Amino acid sequence: MATTLTKHERNLSALIHASMFSKFIIPFGNFIFPLLFWLSNKNQYAFVDHNGKQALNFQISILLYSIVAGMVSIPFFMGALPLLLDWDMGAFGDFDGLDFLNINIDGDRIRLGQLFWPLGILGLVQFGLLLLNIVYSILATIRTQEGEFFHYPLTIKFIR
Repeated sequence: MATTLTKHERNLSALIHASMFSKFIIPFGNFIFPLLFWLSNKNQYAFVDHNGKQALNFQISILLYSIVAGMVSIPFFMGALPLLLDWDMGAFGDFDGLDFLNINIDGDRIRLGQLFWPLGILGLVQFGLLLLNIVYSILATIRTQEGEFFHYPLTIKFIR
């Protein structure tokens, strides 16, 4: 590296990566704080500019992957919904008294496994994305504090 990095540059870059953890306190803090730190310092320091882009791109990519995983699982939940509730929708003549819904849950007909498979797979995917986010944010914080240019894996470059 031709230029030496100041301690201030390294600290700002590490703070950008570490500010991902603010999402556990403030909703969307993992976007707000890195964006604020990056925008206020990107013109002064190239190292901070690089790390701010990396952190924001990674957070946006993780959010996109979470949304896609949730959307992929929707058809599985919709397909299992009729199995959970046996509503006789065509029998409108059963309006006697307050028992007009006539909800009948037959334990032999409910196959909860069809509901729990997509729920379990979605849970594992979301947990994996959370773990990936935490581990690589910690790794990025440490590496940028040491002065290295860090690149996150599986990142779509939204901000160039």
